[in-house]
Amino acid sequence: MAQCVQSVQEFVQDSFVPMVAVLCSDEAERMTRKNNLNFAELLRPFCRLTSEGHIRDPNNQLQMVKNLRICVNNIVTSTSTASATLSPAQRLRLNEVVLSCHPQEGTVSTTITAGDYDLSFNDHSLKASAPWYSAWRDTLEEVCTSKHFTATTPWFEAYRENFLQSMPASDHEFLNHYLACLLVVSSSEAVPVEQFLKLSQEQHRIQHSGEYTKPKWFIPNTLKYYVLLHDVSEGDGQRADTVYEDMKQRYGPQGCYLLKINSRTLPAEQNEQIPDPWSQYLHKNDLQTQDQLDDAFPAASSTTDENDVSATEDHNSSETGGEANRLEDHPLQLDSASSSGSLQALSTTHTEAKKPARETESASVGHGACLTLNDHDHIRQFIQEFTSRGLLPHIEKNIRQLNDQLVSRKGLSRSLFTATKKWFGGGKAPEKSISEPKSTSGLLYPPEAPELQIRKMADLCFLVQHYELAYSCYHTAKKDFLSDQAMLYAAGALEMAAVSAFLQVGAPRPYPAHYMDTAIQTYRDVCRNMVLAERCALLSAEILKSQGKYSEAATLLIKMTSEDSDLRSALLLEQAAHCFINMRTRMLRKFAFHMILAGHRFSKSGQKRHALRCYCQAMQVYKGRSWSLAEDHINFTIGRQSFTLGQPEKAVAAFKQILTNDSRQTATQQGAFLREYLYVYKSVISRNEVILPQLPLPCIQSSATRVYFGHERRLAEGEKQAATHVSLDQEYDPDLAAMWYKLEEQLAAAANRGVVPVNFQPSQCYLNSQTDNLHNPLAVVEEPIIVEVMFRNPLKVPLSLSCLSLIWRFACDGEKTTQDSSGVLITNEDTSAQETSHRDDLVTTETIPDFNLGPEETKMARLRLLPHRTGQLNIVGVVYDLAAASSGDIVADGQQKSDVMVVRGRQDLKIRGLRLNQTKEDKMFVRYGPDRRLDPIITPPMALMEVFFLQFPTALLCGEIRKAYVEFCNVSSVSLCGLRVASTHPDFFTFGSQATTPLTPLSPTSAENCSAYKTLATPPGSTLGSVASETLVSAEDFSLLSNVVDIPINGGTLHPGESTQLPLWLRGPDQEGVHEINFLFYYESAEKGTKISHRVLRHTVFICASRSLSVQASACCSSVPPQHSPDENGGTLVFIDVENINTSEAGVREFHIIQVSSSSQRWRLHKCINPAKEKDCKLSSRERAKLCFRATPCKHPQATSDAVKLFTFADLNLGNERIVSSATPCGDFFFRCRWTSESRQADTSSARTSSDTKNSSLVAVEDKKCDVAHMVKKCNELDLSIIVIWKAYVVEDNKQLILEGQLHVALQAVGKEATSLTPKEEAQEMVLFKFKSDLPPPAVLPSAELSRLVKTNMHYPETYTHAFTHNSICVVPVSLVLSNCCWTQVDVVVDLRHKSISSEAWEVHSAFTWVGQSRYKVQLKPRQVMCLTLRACFVQPGVYNLNTPRVFAKPAEQGTACETSQQNAGPALIIVNNNNA
Repeated sequence: MAQCVQSVQEFVQDSFVPMVAVLCSDEAERMTRKNNLNFAELLRPFCRLTSEGHIRDPNNQLQMVKNLRICVNNIVTSTSTASATLSPAQRLRLNEVVLSCHPQEGTVSTTITAGDYDLSFNDHSLKASAPWYSAWRDTLEEVCTSKHFTATTPWFEAYRENFLQSMPASDHEFLNHYLACLLVVSSSEAVPVEQFLKLSQEQHRIQHSGEYTKPKWFIPNTLKYYVLLHDVSEGDGQRADTVYEDMKQRYGPQGCYLLKINSRTLPAEQNEQIPDPWSQYLHKNDLQTQDQLDDAFPAASSTTDENDVSATEDHNSSETGGEANRLEDHPLQLDSASSSGSLQALSTTHTEAKKPARETESASVGHGACLTLNDHDHIRQFIQEFTSRGLLPHIEKNIRQLNDQLVSRKGLSRSLFTATKKWFGGGKAPEKSISEPKSTSGLLYPPEAPELQIRKMADLCFLVQHYELAYSCYHTAKKDFLSDQAMLYAAGALEMAAVSAFLQVGAPRPYPAHYMDTAIQTYRDVCRNMVLAERCALLSAEILKSQGKYSEAATLLIKMTSEDSDLRSALLLEQAAHCFINMRTRMLRKFAFHMILAGHRFSKSGQKRHALRCYCQAMQVYKGRSWSLAEDHINFTIGRQSFTLGQPEKAVAAFKQILTNDSRQTATQQGAFLREYLYVYKSVISRNEVILPQLPLPCIQSSATRVYFGHERRLAEGEKQAATHVSLDQEYDPDLAAMWYKLEEQLAAAANRGVVPVNFQPSQCYLNSQTDNLHNPLAVVEEPIIVEVMFRNPLKVPLSLSCLSLIWRFACDGEKTTQDSSGVLITNEDTSAQETSHRDDLVTTETIPDFNLGPEETKMARLRLLPHRTGQLNIVGVVYDLAAASSGDIVADGQQKSDVMVVRGRQDLKIRGLRLNQTKEDKMFVRYGPDRRLDPIITPPMALMEVFFLQFPTALLCGEIRKAYVEFCNVSSVSLCGLRVASTHPDFFTFGSQATTPLTPLSPTSAENCSAYKTLATPPGSTLGSVASETLVSAEDFSLLSNVVDIPINGGTLHPGESTQLPLWLRGPDQEGVHEINFLFYYESAEKGTKISHRVLRHTVFICASRSLSVQASACCSSVPPQHSPDENGGTLVFIDVENINTSEAGVREFHIIQVSSSSQRWRLHKCINPAKEKDCKLSSRERAKLCFRATPCKHPQATSDAVKLFTFADLNLGNERIVSSATPCGDFFFRCRWTSESRQADTSSARTSSDTKNSSLVAVEDKKCDVAHMVKKCNELDLSIIVIWKAYVVEDNKQLILEGQLHVALQAVGKEATSLTPKEEAQEMVLFKFKSDLPPPAVLPSAELSRLVKTNMHYPETYTHAFTHNSICVVPVSLVLSNCCWTQVDVVVDLRHKSISSEAWEVHSAFTWVGQSRYKVQLKPRQVMCLTLRACFVQPGVYNLNTPRVFAKPAEQGTACETSQQNAGPALIIVNNNNA
């Protein structure tokens, strides 16, 4: 069939063409059969005139006939009466035509953009009737390589053309009546003229005998045209010419023709291209000859439903086809009850219609094999001669005769151009048919009636393109028919009048669309003739579309849909949908809706491919628009149609969309969808037993996949508490991960001489979406890999998974190019069983037998792999058996019933990495990095350690000392060494020092009632707290120079299978509350050179700390004169306030202060100087005690630089036994707390320094402050740490327990108070941001600290007697002692002048004065004592305060701005008596 680009005018002209009959002799038929054609088929490709024809109208005006086409058919006689419907054979043929035309796969798709929709079609979306196409047709024809162009819907074009050609002949019109008859006789006949005579008589008998109702003839005097057919390859050409000359004498040169064919004598070679213009026209001839099949059907077959006919042509249609149609009674109906398992009854065979035998035969054998191109030209010339010299003059003659008859009968005019109604009136009244009921639709006119003569003349004019005269005749006939109420005739006249008005050149009048609407309504409702109504609708729709009236065309097409023909309704609904999308404002949802309706009607008519195409095109509109129910219906139908057409892969994809989308269907409907999908899916996997396809259910949240490397944590055994380490049950915390990374980095640096290795990578035994997955993780052989996969059931029905396991690929080390001798990776993806044992030798895969998911449930599955060899492992996905679980499908023991549909499939784990945002290209484009959490590298065996804790408490008092035990076990086959530990709270624990650790029992039970301290008995007769016991200790003995602690195991190596147990001392945190304490154990394998350099083990504990004691300490310089002090400086007084702040939550009755110790590099506690004789200090709840001690500088045995680094521990026991504070654990915790405090101060000072140095204007002032502060610190520096050791008595379960602990107070300077309680961090107040810096503040010097540089003491007689009667002036010598209290040189100024203006002060010393030198300026070396001799002069007796000298001091290196008045020791009163004697 030619897919030509036709205008609407050309389409309408080709719909009504002159009909020519053919009668052939047997010999002539034999000659044409050499080309696998009959004579009518031989002429059909050449039936269009290539030149213009001419006729003259009744007014003798010349009319041109352009592009005229004739229709040549063999005569097929029939005695059946005319019917208002197509015969079953004709409907069957139309069904085949539509079925044979469908878009080919792989054709170029065209996209139509409308708003935010992009609609893709399998063929070009250009319609020949579109107005915008007409403007571009010439351009498109130049661009296209061929003049032929694929229409939007070639199946509709084919249906329309074949339908118009298969129109049954009717009595109310003459357009498809035969005008002429070709009598064809072979030149090889003995007497050709006799054969012509026989054929002529046969034609006359057929037309005039009345035996046959078909074919119908246009006029009684039918044109007979005599054709002599000559076979060039066989016949005698000279004889043929002789016969032809005789024919011209008999029939005239215009009535006969000699046609020579079959000029080819040799068969065509294989390489020779033989044109075959007949293939696309052959099926048309079959439609013209279908009437001969009508006799094979009973009379009632005319009313047979089209669906039954279409079902008969389907070679696999039976009960299954009926079931399919029953399930699809409504396009938007989803019958859950019937859809359950319904696909099991459907056949997977194609539902293509049978190809006719003739078409199959013609497809295998060529046409025109005996014809040459010259023969083609002869045939074309024959048609030209017949039309121009025979047919057109015959039509012109009949037009004139009809015009003359009508005019002569009325006697008024010889022209019809001015004719009126009365010219053709006054005839006989129309006769009624006897057999027809008396109704307007059954009215019949006799053949000689004037109304029919007018209609006959109009049809002749229309066929020769004289549309103006035809319109006048149709218009006149229309009025006559309407006046007679002959509705069938009137409808025909209205139809052709509208078409004639449209085809008139120059469009003198607008297209009368209302004529067509009236004609359609009359055909359909009055005459009950759907065939004529359909023809009228097809013509009108094309005309309306050509004028851009797509809305009217769509309305017209939709009105023509009915239940009598599903095929017609489907085609018209599809065309209406295309009208909606071709409007100026595209109506996409109407397009989609009518495509759904068309697909439903296509399905009912047996056109499964077209139904599938319609649903697929409609899906483009509904997809992704939140029309979930519509999407479900479309996908469900697509799945069914695809499965019926033998396309199970497409069916699986469609059903997959239903199941994966968030559906709003009911649970019953979803269950039906799932069963349909499982059935289709099972048919797919049955074709491929090796590679399993992808399953859509359940949904896998790939990004939530977590991977764990190593054995799961072993539970506690008895009293043992296993280390918590890492578990998949823990939630990932980025802050905690950063903390663990910092600890591991410290451990790695400690193991590498304090430097972090360049290739350091933190241990990653737990990977998720928030970890760093850019590098391949490292796993150890013979250690499990646990993959946690998150499954989500999106349906409202339960799902049952069984035999769930991981899919992997493995490449052994050194075999990446030689595995299996073929370079193929070893994998468990295939289902073959012969390699199962070999795969298990490499990687053991754990299988979960049953895994059930409830409705809309999200559930996690942990799948395990155990690698046995080193290499590269890639975890690809999961494989499982899927079944639709329900309450009745799973029995109590978990076994599935035999009737449950179970399919096996897989899902790949496709994890996308984090988005890259480093380079400019990464920011411009969306790029994602790799995620290799599922691609571990399997390394050789590595040491593996487990840690257990014994007697580890969960609650402690603040500062409480508790002894526990820790056990280290090597559970691997490799020795481990380099055992270390780091913690977030290094002051919480200690393993002790080898030099200071006391002998402790090995068993924890034997030390239940023993003290954690090293104790010594007090010598008999010694006074409690009289003199401190001193010990010199080096801080290096405690290995506390960093946060990393080496664990002291024997030999430093733990061999395979060995375990060791070490004591662990714990000290409660100084601040109450719940504390999270983290330990990170570090160890290495004794075998070096492995990919994993080290391993770590995490442990987290929570300790609840309760309040115990509060210790506050302060120091001040002693005022004791040097000669009365044990040292030359008089020492320092230390005051300690101890308060019981425990509220008896832990059942504590009272606290005993049993010892106070000190530790410093410069100072020591010398003795207790409490006035109370009772040294034992007991404190009940809320009680408080104050202790006073004298501190003196340390006296090192040798003044070396190493001696300065030694710490002096001084113990003042207040009980019956002495605790060695320099031993473990007391000394360990002291140094740990001291190191922690110094680290915090260093961090704070560095932060302050970095923030202060930002302001360059303050640099000079800050430098000066630092210098002065350093000098002040040197002056008042004390650096004395106080250790208060206590015991608490606790009653628990009617049993008294003794708890012990220690609190630390660090006295940094004289006059500064220190406390054991950790101050709570207060929230910083918000500070307004300033854009302009203020002026630098003035330097504020620390005057309070500078006032204690020098200590003054005055030595004088308390009473002095003088005889004022003899000497009125009394001079008393006074010694002023200046003591330098700091370790730097000090400039001192002594001013004896009075400057006080107080009245009281004047009364006290107004009567005396200092005589001699009144101002002294001296320089004191560090710790130097100097004595100045002064003289006080009195003029009368009395009581005087001698402490009036003002002493100023400053560091020797500083200026006068630092000179500060020193504090006075107190009043110095002297009594001066008068000796009257």
